[in-house]
Amino acid sequence: MLAGTLAAAPIAAAQSWRSDGWCATWGCAPAGPPPSASTLSFSGQTLRLVVRASIGGTRVRVRLSNEMGSTPLTIGAAQIGLRSSGVYVVAGSNLPLTFGGRTSVTLRPGTPAVSDPVFMQVPPFADLAISLYLPGTVAATTYHRDAWQANYVSTAGNFAANTSFSVSRTIGAWPFLTEVDVNSGGGCIVAIGDSITDGQGSGTNLNRRWPDYLARRLQAELGTSGRIGVVNRGIAGNQLLEDIPTAMQSGHDVLERFDRDVLATPGVRAVIVLSGINDIVYSSGANLVRVDEMVAGYRQLIARAHARGVAALGATLPPMLGFVYYNAAREGVRQGINNWLRSANEFDTLLDWDQVLRDPAAPTRLRSAYNSGDWLHPNDVGYQAMANAIPLGELQQLVP
Repeated sequence: MLAGTLAAAPIAAAQSWRSDGWCATWGCAPAGPPPSASTLSFSGQTLRLVVRASIGGTRVRVRLSNEMGSTPLTIGAAQIGLRSSGVYVVAGSNLPLTFGGRTSVTLRPGTPAVSDPVFMQVPPFADLAISLYLPGTVAATTYHRDAWQANYVSTAGNFAANTSFSVSRTIGAWPFLTEVDVNSGGGCIVAIGDSITDGQGSGTNLNRRWPDYLARRLQAELGTSGRIGVVNRGIAGNQLLEDIPTAMQSGHDVLERFDRDVLATPGVRAVIVLSGINDIVYSSGANLVRVDEMVAGYRQLIARAHARGVAALGATLPPMLGFVYYNAAREGVRQGINNWLRSANEFDTLLDWDQVLRDPAAPTRLRSAYNSGDWLHPNDVGYQAMANAIPLGELQQLVP
């Protein structure tokens, strides 16, 4: 061998990963760090985090995150299994996760970690239990606040491999966990936006956010031939254009997090964007967000999605008369944005959720049957109506 020449693995072996067919079956968007007064902390305890798969596979891996942390995060042990009920895992299904062959991993500040694949039969819509043992005292600086799902914190000890454990408390958040992938060989749709995508107003432990209903429709109407996963990257309080400095739990704005939360998602073929209502209601009367600013933001998302071969679906902003932050000036901006969305035809498909959700007798108000209580966020029935309005034929063409 010539000096300085590197030995190369055979091309077939080096590129065998190209046929792995990884696709996200579940995901959330990390945010943080939260204000110190509301920061979750753990000390030598085990977390059992429950998520609902959208599609199945025979191999699985998870993505953990310390992206919002300022100190190293050590995971002493991690397992994944099929959740039976509550804190219980189906006997024999709880498998160890490794990271580069090691059973523990330390995530440097600002970084994620993807586990090694493990062979596991994951059915569509399985409840998965991801158990993380945290050997030290840990603050949840990276987490998804609104899981609408009960997750479990043990008493002191490493119970990651146990079928169950003694529960110290339950939490309604997903600390450190941001994605579960399976080798489905198909593609996925990423939903990005704010609390309406995140599921505020839906039932806890019921998986009744609009992306959940969409996943069930895809399976029921397209069957296994569709093999289309649905990943929810909504964050309550999130905006399209700007962060909210006083509410770090609302995450970085969509323009900032789009590459990580959408384009870096394995198997992504399409994105559904429902974003903008918070830009309107959180902007002051003296500095009200302008329609042209929002249009420029949407165009950036479309261009960046298309540059990566990802279809971009947009959605009109829902009615908000009666919501605490409603006023005539803000309503004018909402109407201006929706008029542009309907007339410009710049998204590959437009979902007119304003039309779906509004009261025909009072078009600026949410239908009372869809109202979760604040006249902005739909209830379970409203979220199902949103999912039912998505044209699956067009969606299937956009997600080959």
